[in-house]
Amino acid sequence: MSDNPYDCPAVAALYDTLNPWGACDDFYLDLVMGASRVLDVGCGTGHLLHRAREHGHTGTLVGVDPAQAMLEVARARTDITWTHGDLSTHAWEGEFDLVTMTGHAFQELRTDTEATAALTAMRRALAPGALAAFETRNPAARAWQRWTTDHPQHATTPQGVPITDVNDATPPTPEGSVSFTSTTTSPAWDTPLLTHSTLRFMDAHHLDRLLRRAGLGAVERFGGWDRSPLTPDSPEIITLARAI
Repeated sequence: MSDNPYDCPAVAALYDTLNPWGACDDFYLDLVMGASRVLDVGCGTGHLLHRAREHGHTGTLVGVDPAQAMLEVARARTDITWTHGDLSTHAWEGEFDLVTMTGHAFQELRTDTEATAALTAMRRALAPGALAAFETRNPAARAWQRWTTDHPQHATTPQGVPITDVNDATPPTPEGSVSFTSTTTSPAWDTPLLTHSTLRFMDAHHLDRLLRRAGLGAVERFGGWDRSPLTPDSPEIITLARAI
């Protein structure tokens, strides 16, 4: 059995309800629509690539994800290539005009070794002059301080079932790792749904060192989905990078 919390059919079925389309998705959709060949790393339920097809994208769209349960949701569309795995199990060489890693998936890479390997694989997948785009939460904004029982998220599934999701995070380790438990409940369920995750936070300076190790350089950087500049208290570190 996988230890990936997203490799659970119940979690996959609720993912888009708890993570509805937002400004972050609009940001990436704009990039995808401007590229003819796109690889979405950690594609999850595939909602970004689904939306691209709905908006008329006619080029190559490939989604890769290590969670089979998420891909089962993504495969509702058959005009997109869905691949089970990650950047360590599949190698692409110069095949894409854009490689994305959305949904803070970059924070799942918990060591410098893992992050550098993923960035290197992203760079290898890029055609000459192509872009890699991804984001990580700015540690200075301390997002984990809001991942508490005092900040529940309420939502309703497409079937009309009300659900509540609550996080309980631990303080970050010296390496910037934050572990948390998510508890999802509903009056319609007999038992709650529990998942456990660990995400890594790093600042822009550390990220730039890893980019250089991977042969990438940031060409644009934003602190918000409105393309506002990165400041010390920005919530995000959004990076567009090219091979150097």
